[in-house]
Amino acid sequence: MKKILILTDGNTGKHFIERVADTYTSENIYYVVSMDKLDVPNAKPSQFKFYQFDPTSFYKLSNLLKMDFIQVIIALKNSIDVDLSIKNIRAVKHQLRIILLDRWGLEFDDQNIVVVNTNDLISSRLLDYLPNVPVIAQNVGLGEGEIMEILVPFGSSFVYRHIEALEQKNWKIVAIYRNQRLILASPKRMIQPNDLLLLVGEPSVLKTVYRAIKRELGQFPAPYGKNLYLYIDMATESEKTLPKLIKRAKHIHKNLGDKLYIRVINASDIDMIEKIKAHRSERIVVDIDYTQQDKMAIILNDIKKMNIGLVMLSSKLFSMLKIRQTLYDSKIPVLKLAQKPFSKLKESVVILTDNKDLEKISTTVFDISAQLSFNLELFEFTQEKNEQKERIVEHYENLSVIFSKSIKIVSEEANPIRFLKQKENFLHCLPFSEKILEQPFYSLFSTDSEQLYHRLGNYHQLFIPTQI
Repeated sequence: MKKILILTDGNTGKHFIERVADTYTSENIYYVVSMDKLDVPNAKPSQFKFYQFDPTSFYKLSNLLKMDFIQVIIALKNSIDVDLSIKNIRAVKHQLRIILLDRWGLEFDDQNIVVVNTNDLISSRLLDYLPNVPVIAQNVGLGEGEIMEILVPFGSSFVYRHIEALEQKNWKIVAIYRNQRLILASPKRMIQPNDLLLLVGEPSVLKTVYRAIKRELGQFPAPYGKNLYLYIDMATESEKTLPKLIKRAKHIHKNLGDKLYIRVINASDIDMIEKIKAHRSERIVVDIDYTQQDKMAIILNDIKKMNIGLVMLSSKLFSMLKIRQTLYDSKIPVLKLAQKPFSKLKESVVILTDNKDLEKISTTVFDISAQLSFNLELFEFTQEKNEQKERIVEHYENLSVIFSKSIKIVSEEANPIRFLKQKENFLHCLPFSEKILEQPFYSLFSTDSEQLYHRLGNYHQLFIPTQI
């Protein structure tokens, strides 16, 4: 985790912190120093540490600078405060990189200070509206993300691969920046660590490519969070079910996540509580709630406080509409555990439809399949072929090359749900869309396999959010 120090005050600084909190930040920890108390609802406590003091105070700032920060960002509204804050930083950290929001035209001899001038930013944006004037690179196109720069890290699945070996459907590598030099992309060109790739393509596709480049397989539950969460309601689960739920959660935890949090509510059986507590370890936290708080509030509070990236619960709990709605609102993947053994699973399954959400969940499906050593199978109903489904198939085939993870496409004339119900065991992966919130009764006459997810309720199911 990289530590970043932010010195801020005023509306611009507050707005910046809010934007940071709304951005994918799981790889950074932010230490925010402000003269005024900041209220940022979306800031996760595990990733944001807030301090209220004057950064011109050498004593207070120097104590904070004892930690190893990779850089400091300064967005203060007073130039004198900026000058004194930089002097305080340099008295302790001579080479620490400083990013400064400059409103006054300040100049520094220090090569480790990057000045971002607000006048330059605003004038550059206004130039875009003048006729017959070329647009600078940062604002080329629709401004919707169809042009993207991506730094290739060590360990990326793209490193040391030739450009011609990458499937580039609806996106292209057009240039590479290497050692401060521009290199035009060619099929024989090999990608190296620390290359800066210039990509052009559909914004939704580039987001998937970004995630593929930035992380290797083996990092789920990132980017949703770091830890796993098993939710147990003793008033709902039977005495026989509880040990099985914990056993399956612990098996999954061996391959995924940093810590496993086991939350127990409606505690009643003292002997069973002691058995659950016996699972505590350095990486397994058991938390028993005796307060009779609102169930939904407990779940949402735990997800935020514990940096949860995957929620696990029983089929019985998931069948409750209020819990499904709460989990949907949390925007976190949910693994519904069935009665079948999880340790014997060998396959993850996606039922192909013309739903574009299947592309949004693809990276997570590949990632979890790789980590759990599952074969990935795509099932399609041959009587319902259309262009959209063909594009989704092509998308998964392209990702299989990017992630070096083979897939099997199964085409059946029979309804895929009926066909899958004949299989012994598998993990069913599907989008966590609003269709999942509907009561099973209303899907009685539906032909949508996502609305009919409950017909595969005897199997383990992974619901992946699409509304991030």
